[in-house]
Amino acid sequence: MTVASITRVLKIGTRGSLLARTQAGTVLDALVAAGHRAELVIVKTAGDESAAPVQQIGVGVFTTALRDQLAAGNVDIAVHSYKDLPTAPDDRFTIAAIPPREDPRDALVARDGLVLGELPAGSRIGTSAPRRIAQLKALGLGLDIVPLRGNLDTRLGKVTAGELDAVVVARAGLARIGRLDAITESLEPVQMLSAPGQGALAIECRADDADLVTALTALDDASTRSAVVAERSVLAALEAGCTAPVGALAEVVESIDEDGRIFDELSLRACVVALDGSDEIRASVVGAPERAAELGRALADELLELGAADVMSGGGGDA
Repeated sequence: MTVASITRVLKIGTRGSLLARTQAGTVLDALVAAGHRAELVIVKTAGDESAAPVQQIGVGVFTTALRDQLAAGNVDIAVHSYKDLPTAPDDRFTIAAIPPREDPRDALVARDGLVLGELPAGSRIGTSAPRRIAQLKALGLGLDIVPLRGNLDTRLGKVTAGELDAVVVARAGLARIGRLDAITESLEPVQMLSAPGQGALAIECRADDADLVTALTALDDASTRSAVVAERSVLAALEAGCTAPVGALAEVVESIDEDGRIFDELSLRACVVALDGSDEIRASVVGAPERAAELGRALADELLELGAADVMSGGGGDA
């Protein structure tokens, strides 16, 4: 399509936090660079209005208001943190683009520059994400996990003020707002497996807006899409949304066959952890990137065979 085929100013819906506005701003900049006109529209969500833990206020709490505005035609595009989207598809919309994602790992921000293994037993660690709570407890470090909500500045401020010894947050968020300097340790997947889709953005529009779908496709990154599809397929097949202590991480890597030819391969690993840290199941699979959804379902089947349903029965949610 040509730039001229979209004559309107594209309205990009976003939450009002610094992180959300920054994320949406990258989409705006990309569209403007491609010759389109665009502007941000701030949308308040139920998640922004409530201080309750995400698992209490519900799956999709950060995305429903954006989708309502999209369906009503008040915005043309919604920019989501992909990990916040429910896994069930909504035929009204399409994820037209998934740009290259930031580092999906979780990050520790601790007092005195400490890393996780240096925090003494009894240290107060802030997070309300059961996925993180479960994995922290599974490490057996004797940490005191404290519920935590609020924007990134609020969370980091709890450490600076001495209210908490550390917080665990998504590294991608800190990267996007220019606060990587606050990180005292980026947690490796063997310590803490990230939320499915963490670090990735979902650029969503109405499914029947064909010209816009085509325009947004230019922002899509095939490797990121394959990885996120695989991760979220695990979640969907486990019948667990962002309210379960499930971690999943996929990446497209280069492999070499026996004839020395280089090809792309999708590596996917996932875990299900009891909320009290008493049990943990991990598994992995590799395959072709175009089989991302199939690989995710196959890995979920393996986790279920290993007892994932029983482990998840006491689960909670991810923030």
